[in-house]
Amino acid sequence: MHPIAHALPDNLCYLDGSYTPLRDAKISVLDRGFIFGDGVYEVVPTYDGQPFCFELHMARLERSLAELQIRNPLTPAQWRDIAMRLVEAAPPAQRAAMQGIYIQVTRGVAPRDHAMPQGLTPTVFVMVNPMKPVADAVRAQGVACVSAPDFRWQKAHIKATSLLGAVLARQISVEAGAAETIMFRDEGLSEASSSNVWVVKDGIVSGPPKDQLVLAGIRYGLIEQICADAGIPFTLRRVAREEVFGADELLLSSASKEVLPVVTLDGQTIGAGRPGPIYQALYAGYQQAKARSTQRQGLQGVPA
Repeated sequence: MHPIAHALPDNLCYLDGSYTPLRDAKISVLDRGFIFGDGVYEVVPTYDGQPFCFELHMARLERSLAELQIRNPLTPAQWRDIAMRLVEAAPPAQRAAMQGIYIQVTRGVAPRDHAMPQGLTPTVFVMVNPMKPVADAVRAQGVACVSAPDFRWQKAHIKATSLLGAVLARQISVEAGAAETIMFRDEGLSEASSSNVWVVKDGIVSGPPKDQLVLAGIRYGLIEQICADAGIPFTLRRVAREEVFGADELLLSSASKEVLPVVTLDGQTIGAGRPGPIYQALYAGYQQAKARSTQRQGLQGVPA
């Protein structure tokens, strides 16, 4: 047995109506998520045991399910109840740290056939994992990235479980010793393997438009709001490859990275080669948004 198998956590998870230790959870080999990657997922970060932007994640889950013609098996309140029970079941030290609530819904179990069977019961799985925050020292100096063609499919806006394209893209940066792989489709910026990408030029924050070629992360709306609060111009538009390499600042955003500065791309220095003032403003605004969210939910007494 591979040594990783012995290290599987025994945290509580939720699978199809039951709570069970994660290492004991089992699904059918004919589950369409296993056979075809026929399902969707979400990862909701938590801070001090409180989910961040939970409603926005639930809205995107609903959109992804609709794209795959899978009915949402639970209400937002039911999703929250399950998530909070798992968060509260984690050890206190883990609960106080940054965690990720992983939610996955597949079409269900059926004989193997590419056509979508009707009337299946969706498979529902939820777990909570520790999330490793970016170290302060890394934030202070910024990260290096590499670029690659965006070789994924044409429906990147669906947060689907079939992530082989993202896995292959991420491996490019792993083998290059870089933090991320920033991808271009037809010489235009799309996104990174597991992050959205933002270009800063002349004080303006720009990102690719929300369409089927980009998974518009939850931070799309959050960064737009932070920019509005800070008086920073914000726009969504087609961003050419040369604009990315010629940016004053280049930023990544995701649930685990929050906002992260990129200082080199393919070995070429971006801007001044260090985290810039727009990054500093967005990161500060992000921390304020987290604090407000945690305080508000604490005052409301989010049920477990």
